[in-house]
Amino acid sequence: MTRRRAVVAGGAAVAAVGIGGAIVTTASASQESGKSGASGKSGKKQPGTPGEACYKLTSETTEGPYYIDADKIRRDVTEDKEGIPFALRIKVIDSESCKPLRRAAVDIWHCDALGIYSGYEAASQGGGGGGGTPPSGAPTDAPTGTPTGTPPSGGPGGGGGGKTDPTDENRYLRGTWLTDHDGFVEFKTVFPGWYRGRAVHIHTKVHVGGKMTDAGYEGGHTCHTGQFFFDETSVLASAEVAPYATNTTERTTLTEDTIYDQSGVTGGLLKLRYKKDRIARGVQASITVGVDPDDTQEGEDWVTSTSSASATPSAS
Repeated sequence: MTRRRAVVAGGAAVAAVGIGGAIVTTASASQESGKSGASGKSGKKQPGTPGEACYKLTSETTEGPYYIDADKIRRDVTEDKEGIPFALRIKVIDSESCKPLRRAAVDIWHCDALGIYSGYEAASQGGGGGGGTPPSGAPTDAPTGTPTGTPPSGGPGGGGGGKTDPTDENRYLRGTWLTDHDGFVEFKTVFPGWYRGRAVHIHTKVHVGGKMTDAGYEGGHTCHTGQFFFDETSVLASAEVAPYATNTTERTTLTEDTIYDQSGVTGGLLKLRYKKDRIARGVQASITVGVDPDDTQEGEDWVTSTSSASATPSAS
C-alpha cells in the first residue's frame, strides 16, 4: 500500500452525539497527539490544520461477506436493537492535502450485542445462550479420500470467502450518511458484540463522486473500505452489561485479531469516552479517516494472512 498520510484523531473530534457525561478516555496520548504514534513515524503538522498531525493512509481491510449496498440513508441505525448506546463521530479527510472531504457517503454496519448481522441472521454465528443441542454419535456421511482443488483464500478471521446474498430483509445496525462541510458524519447505534474468530469491530466504506437518490446513494466509487476497532478495556466493561453478558461465544482479543494490523488509530482503533463504571449509560467514539479520493478500494479482493492467533475460520 502506498505510504501517504492520514490524520490522527484529535480531542476536538469527540463531540457528543446524544450521549453526555463521559469521563473515561481509552486512547493513548501518543495516538492522540501524533508525537510518537502507533505507526512509529513522527507526525508533521500541515498548514491550516492546527492540532492535527498527518500520518500514512488509513488501513484498508476486507469488506467481509455481510455488506449490503447503501440503501438505508440514515444516521440512527439502532432500530429496536438492545445494547449500550453508542455515538460514532467520523471525520473523513483527503490524506494528501489533509482537507475534509465534503458530501462523501459513509457506510457503517456491524453485528448486534450477540454477534448477529442483519440481513444475514441465518448465516451469522452469534453467541447468545449457546446454539442448541450438539450432535451425537459418529457421522454417517463423512467424506473419504484426498481433497482436490484450490483451498479457499484467506485465513482464520475471515480474510476471504467472498460476498454472500442476504438471507432476510432486516437492516438494523446499517446506515449511510453524507459528511458535512467539515468532513464530519455522525451515527447513533449500539456498542457491537462479538462472534467467533473476530475482535469487536465496525465495518465502514467511504464513497465519493455519487449522489443521493430515492433508492440510496448511487454512482461514484468506493475510495475506502475499512474497519473500526475497540480497546480491550472497553470491551471487557461491555461484557459485564446485559445483553452482552449472555453472549457465550469465545471472544477473540484485539491482539489476536487477524484483520486489525495493530497500528493504532491508522489501523482503525477508535477513541472511546464513557463514564467510569457506567459504560451502560453510553459510549462516545471518534476517529479521523484519511482516504485517497481518487483511489478505488472495494475491499472484495483483500486477503488476510493466516495467523495462529485464531484457530477457527469465521466471517469477517
